[in-house]
Amino acid sequence: MGGVAATPKLLFVCYANLCRSPMAERLAQALGAGRVEAASAGTHARPGLPMHAFAEATLYELGADPTGFVSRPVTSTLVAEADLVLTADRRQRSVCVELVPAAVRRTFTIRQFGRLAAAVLDAGLEVSPDSLLRTVAAVRADLPPVPGEEDDLADPVLGTKEDFLACARQIMQALEPTLALIAPP
Repeated sequence: MGGVAATPKLLFVCYANLCRSPMAERLAQALGAGRVEAASAGTHARPGLPMHAFAEATLYELGADPTGFVSRPVTSTLVAEADLVLTADRRQRSVCVELVPAAVRRTFTIRQFGRLAAAVLDAGLEVSPDSLLRTVAAVRADLPPVPGEEDDLADPVLGTKEDFLACARQIMQALEPTLALIAPP
């Protein structure tokens, strides 16, 4: 698979689907303004729970709508149907690839894909939906490696409201080039 749909389907995955992935889902919906479909799940989620209260408050503060959210576990079907699977950290990326090995080339951490998308945009490369993943892979091969923890989003679950806001800002920083690349206005 070398491309994504005209309206890309993004799946955000974290551990419990209560903090990082719900914030990423709702921020992508807000920033993507109908140009993407965004959903989320957790590798260890219990179904039907509301997002963390600090995650909800953070989304309101950043202009995203948290209403109606409920947690759900990640499944092979969700991974298989997504054009891009963006995880909170490398552990969740591994779980998703174990569920659907064929998804390896379209599964990244949120921060990793944001960095790669920014590199594609900075290089001024022409990208179509059919060539997107091939172009990202080519750029990835040319970039110097970063320490693995730079690809991970710290889990704010036991932190303060400020920790949630810092996490959401990291998500937004990665989503801006991601959305500019995969679903430009």
